[in-house]
Amino acid sequence: MLEKILIPQIYLPIIYIIVAFIINFICKKIVKTIINAKEKNLEKGSYNYKKTETFKVLLSNFIKYTIAIFTLLAIVTVYGVDVSSVLAGLGLLGALLGLALQDFAKDIIAGIGIILENQYAIGDVITVGDFTGEVVFLGLKTTRIKSWDGKVKIIANHNIDEIINHNMTNSMAIVDFGVSYESNMNKVEKVLQKLAESLTETLPDLKGKVEVLGIEKLDDSSVIYRMIAPTKSLSHYNVQRIMRKEIKECLEKNNIKIPYPQIEVCHGK
Repeated sequence: MLEKILIPQIYLPIIYIIVAFIINFICKKIVKTIINAKEKNLEKGSYNYKKTETFKVLLSNFIKYTIAIFTLLAIVTVYGVDVSSVLAGLGLLGALLGLALQDFAKDIIAGIGIILENQYAIGDVITVGDFTGEVVFLGLKTTRIKSWDGKVKIIANHNIDEIINHNMTNSMAIVDFGVSYESNMNKVEKVLQKLAESLTETLPDLKGKVEVLGIEKLDDSSVIYRMIAPTKSLSHYNVQRIMRKEIKECLEKNNIKIPYPQIEVCHGK
């Protein structure tokens, strides 16, 4: 009689755990198949694609936690624990756990809110506080952000209250540069307009036309012009570098002087 009681107590928890792993594996396969089928119609790297990838991660985590809870309840019943009484006492237990795990609950609620409100998704570049990086993981409890130099910051979801999402709109390449006061402004503007038309055809990652806004300000030793170009999200850094190079070569080619600081030294007699 003792052996008949001990055998299920020893082996049933192991069986429950194995079954839980199998169910979790099957559910993840189903989720992956459904999500991948939907992603076929989406452009890779697009916002909707990244949102779908994020939803896949969250759904997989939710399934995992749910299976883990039911498996735990099944295991405790093997050892004679009355689950119904446990569930009936969850009112008091919930109050106690609410005090102990209130941050955990806040994280989960915040994680769900992040997805429902489309605040950001995996692959987006965001700024939280003074830290900027790419979202490499978004779970029910935490978000992981990887900076350009490889640092990974792990933030509890309920602590993410102010976010700058750099991927929701196009970026703008802005280049300011100076020409000498002696330059013919009409000539300068004609040269820049021609350059802008050329750059519109050749620059990578553009989302519109390169524009010459005109004179931005009158500096101490130069007239400052501004050129702008709408680009794909976060591509403006590279576009600005190319624009500066092309502007310098264009001005030199047309004999338009680019001033630089000079110091006049007067020798007293």
